[in-house]
Amino acid sequence: THIGSGNYNPSTAKQYGDISFFTVDRDIGRDIGELFNAITSFFGPRDYSRILVAPLTLKSELLRKIRREADNRRAGRQAGIAMKANGLVDPDIIAELYRASQAGVAIELSIRGLCCLRPGIPGVSENIRVTSVIDRFLEHSRIYYFENAGRPEMYIGSSDMMPRNLKVRVEVLCPVLDPDLMRSIKEHILDIHLRDNVKAKLLLPTGEYVPQTPEEGGERLRSQQWFVENRGVWNGRG
Repeated sequence: THIGSGNYNPSTAKQYGDISFFTVDRDIGRDIGELFNAITSFFGPRDYSRILVAPLTLKSELLRKIRREADNRRAGRQAGIAMKANGLVDPDIIAELYRASQAGVAIELSIRGLCCLRPGIPGVSENIRVTSVIDRFLEHSRIYYFENAGRPEMYIGSSDMMPRNLKVRVEVLCPVLDPDLMRSIKEHILDIHLRDNVKAKLLLPTGEYVPQTPEEGGERLRSQQWFVENRGVWNGRG
């Protein structure tokens, strides 16, 4: 089974930055089979054991996972959220992220386009940081990461956090089940985006974006240039 955030389109493949992987996990394969049956109106059950599917389970599961991080933080367990997407508009998701921030959860968001969340507001969102990266390639990958009390979870796929994705379209987020692969995506893709200090802009509480710059004497990190120069590092081939 091939899961990804992009389109099978040779034109956009030259311009978009996407993420995908192949898996032989039987549960994921069975889920994708059920999804295609649903899309083609083939009669049968619609039970998914691994993937999150909009408009059925995707939004409710994202909300549940955000709440779980807040509960873990209150209980003194390891908690944290990092997300990379094109848009963050859904009011329920935003409200849940605010509540998680108020519980003390550190939240890192890389939102390329429209973001209706206001970070850095005292008492509301001071634990949320939002950046946007606009560079040579159009950022198109979606990655959702949850610390989950030391048992991290990660999902990749097509869905943004917008009503059109969560309520109107058929969208999928798929778990990354291999711990080494998850760690590599986190360290070599998601964290690199979040550390960009050349092309990234930081969203202020006022709604303004300001360019990120390296600290004096600090290292410059342009995420997309890093990916070009280090291509293959995430699969161990260097």
